[in-house]
Amino acid sequence: MMILNTLINLPAAALIVTVTVAGASAAQTPSAGSGQTYPSKPIRFIVPFAPGGSTDLVARFLAPRLTEALGQPVVVDNRGGAGGVIGADLAAKAPADGYTIVLGSPGPLTINPNLQSKLPYDTLRDFAPISLATISPFTLVIHPSVPVKSVKELVALAKAKPGQLNYGSAGNGSVGHFSSEQFKALAGVDIVHVPYKGAGPAVADLVGGRLQLMFENLPTILPHVRAGRLKMLAVGTKTRSALVPEYPTIAEAGVPGYESSTAFGVLAPAKTPAAVVGRLNREIVKALQTPDMKEKLSELGLEPAGGTPQQYAAHLKEELAKYGRLVKAAGIKLD
Repeated sequence: MMILNTLINLPAAALIVTVTVAGASAAQTPSAGSGQTYPSKPIRFIVPFAPGGSTDLVARFLAPRLTEALGQPVVVDNRGGAGGVIGADLAAKAPADGYTIVLGSPGPLTINPNLQSKLPYDTLRDFAPISLATISPFTLVIHPSVPVKSVKELVALAKAKPGQLNYGSAGNGSVGHFSSEQFKALAGVDIVHVPYKGAGPAVADLVGGRLQLMFENLPTILPHVRAGRLKMLAVGTKTRSALVPEYPTIAEAGVPGYESSTAFGVLAPAKTPAAVVGRLNREIVKALQTPDMKEKLSELGLEPAGGTPQQYAAHLKEELAKYGRLVKAAGIKLD
């Protein structure tokens, strides 16, 4: 079973960290089909989003540790656009030699495949999963003016006032939208979706009292909760979060079967040699468990994950199926 257990200013340009490692060649992995050893040149680490977000920061935390472990520079390459599709497609079509990896997230890997019939890649066919990197729970938060103290009380209020409570999201097809629709279906309530162009404006309106509730990623919400501007009722992960253990899961708080989280993971192009995938997996898992990495991730509201390539592959299959069911049940369509 995989382990489910600050912000810094960095230049927008690709970050290259070079560390001289004594005896690094002794730890290198032979490349399949060649007489060279892996790695023998820099590795490109594609982030399918702009600099500064959680995805980018996770990659930039990992890059120097992988540089040190592998004895070659790991270069963070931001290729944002189309909700992560551009960067993901670039990674999928790169040579399968271990010199291109990508930090994946739900949008391009498991949500868009269920919303777009003409994606230029197939998540299960075109990528070789390496390892989950982080898990972040989606949280159920309300404006302090909403007169409830628990998930059960919120469900009772929503049933007493069908169609009168509004929830915001980062937009149609976002993780927050799916998280809310899952809640509606399992709890049997009628709450109204107000889509925004990004999580920031939605959170601002929630703080301002123009929305009553929201399902949003813990890193985005936690500062407002700690400041008393919002009230958190529960977290969406299957088990309580180590970052906020005092809050129950939504499932244990009254909506059995509910689960929603954001997982970031590292992948390579399909057909990347198994020995290379294995080497990268070992180094990533090792890096995620170092005390300083755990501290940096915790400051972002993220938990280190890890696990085997097979476990990450199973996770992707489960998420693709889950979002597929939600799309069909809720009739979700892109703008």
